[in-house]
Amino acid sequence: MTALGLVGMPLPALARTGVQRVRMSVDGDTTRLVFDMDGEAEYSMFRLQSPDRLVVDLENARAVEDLAVSDNPRSAIKAVRHAARNGSDLRVVFDLRKPVEPRSFVLMPAQGAPHRLVLDLTAGDAPAAPRAAENNGSSRRGRSQENLRDVVVAIDAGHGGHDPGAIGPAGTREKDVVLQISKRLAERVDNERGMQAVMIRSGDYFLPLRERIERARKADADVFVSIHADAIANRSVQGSSVYMLSERGASSEAARFLAQRENQADLSLGGVPINGKDDSLANVLLDLAQSGSLEASNTLAERMISELHRVGKVRKPEVERANFAVLRSPDVPSILVEAAFISNPSEERKLRSASFQNSLADALLTGLRSYFSTHARPGTLIADGQPDQHIIRPGETLSGIADRYSLSLADLRSANNVRDDRIYAGQILQIPRDS
Repeated sequence: MTALGLVGMPLPALARTGVQRVRMSVDGDTTRLVFDMDGEAEYSMFRLQSPDRLVVDLENARAVEDLAVSDNPRSAIKAVRHAARNGSDLRVVFDLRKPVEPRSFVLMPAQGAPHRLVLDLTAGDAPAAPRAAENNGSSRRGRSQENLRDVVVAIDAGHGGHDPGAIGPAGTREKDVVLQISKRLAERVDNERGMQAVMIRSGDYFLPLRERIERARKADADVFVSIHADAIANRSVQGSSVYMLSERGASSEAARFLAQRENQADLSLGGVPINGKDDSLANVLLDLAQSGSLEASNTLAERMISELHRVGKVRKPEVERANFAVLRSPDVPSILVEAAFISNPSEERKLRSASFQNSLADALLTGLRSYFSTHARPGTLIADGQPDQHIIRPGETLSGIADRYSLSLADLRSANNVRDDRIYAGQILQIPRDS
C-alpha cells in the first residue's frame, strides 16, 4: 500500500460545509473531478493500491446529495462511494480503473457561484513524494524546491505584422505600443521568483487568434494575458479596461463592439473562425474545464483592475465580458487588458511614453502576484516553495502576517523597511529567518 498526502487550505472551525455534488469530465488521459460546495473546506487526499483507489477527506463537511458520477469508460473512475467520518468529516472514495497522478487546487467562487475543489487525475503510476501544502502563498513543507516549477504567464501582444490594430490621431500604431508593454511585463515576470514569461508574439508579425491560443497551451501556461489599446470614435473617452470571455452575451454594448472588431480583424487577415458546432475548441469551451477556467479568469481580471487604479483612470471598475475569440482557451484562465484609449490624444501620448509603459507593467505584475498568491497550482514554487517571501492576499493585515510566521510586528516591519501598517494585495514581504 502506498499513500500520497495532499493537504488543502487551513480554515477555522465553521458550520459543516455542504458538498452539493461531484462533476466529472475527461480530456485525453486526464479525468477532472469538481466538488461543488456551499463553503470552504480543508481537505486531504491519498492513494491506495490493490485495488487502486483515491481517497478524499473533507473536514467539517457533509454530503447534501448522493455524490454519484456518470459511468464513462474513458475516465479513470470506476465507482464512487462516500460516508461520514469522525462524526463531522466526509470521506469520498473513488475506485480507479488504473493508477493516477492526482493534482488538486481550489477555485475561489465568483459571486453567486459555489466553492469548488478541483482534482485532475492523470494516468500514471510513478510514486510522488508526500507533501503538505496550503494553497495560500505561505508556509510549505516536505517538498524539495528542485522539484517545483515556475508558474507560466503567456503574454500576448495584440495584432502585429500586416495588422496594425487601432491607429491614434498622431499615427501611433496599437501593434507597436502593446508589444513594448508586453516586453516590459515579460522582463518583470522573468525576474520574479517562481514566475516565467512566454511571449506569444515577440516581434512585428501576424498571428491568427487560434495560433495564439495554441502557443499558450503548448507552453502549459497557467494564465493568458492579451494586451491591447482601445479605440472609439469619441476621442474624449479614456481609461483602461479588463475583459474576460463571455459565451452568454457581452456585459455592455462597448464590450460587444470591441469583441466583434477584434474577432473580425483576425478573419479578414486569414484567421480561421473559432466557432461552429463542428469546431473542437468551441465544443471544449462548454466542457466542465471551461467553467473552472472562467471563474479563475474572473478572479485574475478583478486583481488586475484593482492594480490598474494605481496607474490611471479605469473606465469601468468591474470586469467586462465579451465573446473574444482570443480568450477561448478551454483550460487556461485568460483575460484581455485594454491599456488605454489610443484614440484619445492624451492617452495616445501616454501609451508611447516609457514611464507609463513601465507603470502599467508594474501594475500588471502586482496583479499577477495577487492572483497567484491564491491560485498557484500545486507543484509550483509559488504554491509549495519555502516561505522566504509572503505575497499579500486581499484582506490580510501586517499584524496577522506576523502572527502567522511567529514574528514580532517590529521584526517584520524592519525586514521590509515598512514604517506603518499600510500594505496592499500583491505586495511581497520578506520573511526573516533565524540564522
